Amino acid sequence: MDSRVKVKICGLVRKQDIDFVNKTAPDYAGFVFAESRRQVKPDEVKRMVCDLAPGIQTVGVFVDAPRELVVETVRECRLDIIQLHGSELNAYWEGFTAPVWKALPISSRQDLEQVKGLRNIAGLLLDSSSGGSGTAFDWSLVQELHSPFPVILAGGLNPGNVVRAIKQVKPFAVDVSSGVETDGVKDFLKIKQFIEKVREPDEHSG
Repeated sequence: MDSRVKVKICGLVRKQDIDFVNKTAPDYAGFVFAESRRQVKPDEVKRMVCDLAPGIQTVGVFVDAPRELVVETVRECRLDIIQLHGSELNAYWEGFTAPVWKALPISSRQDLEQVKGLRNIAGLLLDSSSGGSGTAFDWSLVQELHSPFPVILAGGLNPGNVVRAIKQVKPFAVDVSSGVETDGVKDFLKIKQFIEKVREPDEHSG
């Protein structure tokens, strides 16, 4: 079984971003359909997905979107995973054909109580309460979390802190967007450095 920590590069918006991920081979490529400075339209994503190297799974990020819109976008863009960042509850994703990652903003231990009510998700994405801001939350809050779901750690990760984050939280995957950008656009060297840090042998022991 592959125990290596997986990597998701999120917020891809340009053809050049696809070139960057094809060269660095993260496990997941994320596209933001919700309102954001990294928002992309389904037509743009369809084109980008066609250019994506085989083996990189696609993740669509949505926030309280109409269910029908999510279903249609998944079909149209051939998305592998649905990532939900709003107030969606279990009934919302009932019947979805693609696996769901549910995001949970963390600002205190109390926030973790919500995990108990979640059903039928493929991943629990732990993010800072101001998701997409490039700010990390206090990882010690989730250190003792015994999640029944694979944990994807997000929020303020970058090449300089990702090893420490992995040692502390021991996630299934790490998710980065602004931490691999320069002046708001994806930076090839930062993406490369981030992925190398995650995949370095013995980097996370101790």
